[in-house]
Amino acid sequence: MSLSRTLHSRVGIEREPQQATAPKHRSIAFVELVTTAGLALSTAVAVTAVSIGIARADVLGAATKGDTAPFAIALFIGLLFAAMGALTAIMAPAPRRD
Repeated sequence: MSLSRTLHSRVGIEREPQQATAPKHRSIAFVELVTTAGLALSTAVAVTAVSIGIARADVLGAATKGDTAPFAIALFIGLLFAAMGALTAIMAPAPRRD
């Protein structure tokens, strides 16, 4: 008898028999549904935060009063992001069809 078995028998600890059970798998559709819902919620929160930020910045109001510098900078940054996205889409490799 090994030392661990004698110690376990003295204390009264028994090991549970190990059963060969298959792990539970969630369906792929359920995982995709949860992921899509999370992405939609995250997008809604981001759009709300950006809308509040735009409203508080009052960039369009400043442009109508004659100060066009903040509007020009925001427009330039927006166009820069759009150009970067377009360049990424053009340079991305086509998916393989095997």
